[in-house]
Amino acid sequence: MTDDLNKRVEALTCWQQASLTPIRCEAMEGGITNRNFRVEHRNEIFFVRLGEDIPEHGVYRFNELAASRAAFACGISPEVVHAESGAMVLRFIEGKTLEAENLRDHSTMQKVVSLLKKCHQEMPQHLPGTTLIFWVFQVVRGYANTLRKGQSRMIPEIYRFMEINKQLEKTVGAVEMKFGHNDLLCGNFIDDGRRLWLIDWDYAGFNSPLFDLANLASNNEYSENLEKQLLEMYFEKTVSADLWKRYFAMKCASLLRGAMWSMASEIHSTLDFDYVQYTTENLVRFEKTYANFEKL
Repeated sequence: MTDDLNKRVEALTCWQQASLTPIRCEAMEGGITNRNFRVEHRNEIFFVRLGEDIPEHGVYRFNELAASRAAFACGISPEVVHAESGAMVLRFIEGKTLEAENLRDHSTMQKVVSLLKKCHQEMPQHLPGTTLIFWVFQVVRGYANTLRKGQSRMIPEIYRFMEINKQLEKTVGAVEMKFGHNDLLCGNFIDDGRRLWLIDWDYAGFNSPLFDLANLASNNEYSENLEKQLLEMYFEKTVSADLWKRYFAMKCASLLRGAMWSMASEIHSTLDFDYVQYTTENLVRFEKTYANFEKL
């Protein structure tokens, strides 16, 4: 499989006169919806992402490409130098992929908030007219349909999940739509020693800023104190009881979506990954957070 993927990378049309200028292709770890490679060509280094559309997860490569280009135009993500069906080639960023503990550092949080505000406020100026939306509550409803059609082992739990989803959506209420990244794992941040970069725009789309903030905090295990600092940094005001409850509802929705993403992957993914265990881990985190939400 690796040899076949290497050959696919080597066959991309962007490598001019490849026979005269050999390509050095190295598979990279990370990514459970893409295959990633570091490529050296003509004294330059590139990052290659191979991946097709994944309709069951709402991943469409035309949208990822548009978001990646818009993010570069805003100065928050590397340049896309080539794209063709199932492949995207970007400039390689030499740097350190962050760990969750890095994102809990106060100075790093400030840099992340700056990145998110650029994403939320500036990216729409660089996007085409037709762009996807990522309304997490509809995403969850879509997963419920996917699980029913796929005869998931989790079907007995779906009705309860949908009732919770309805409750959380009502609590979040009306929102101001911005353009979100929607997948703020620590591995999607790179520190090159001078600044941070935000990468991997698979799930990008219009959404409430609350989702990115909640997703960041839940993915990287923020304490309550850090969560409130994050909200104060972003909104530049004291966190009211209403904002806190709406944020907490969005955090529950983010965790529910993560668990249902894994449930759908149990059915559809062909990657060698223990999705059943991943589902269990995500459900434990969701149930704990939802129990706390109900006490608010």
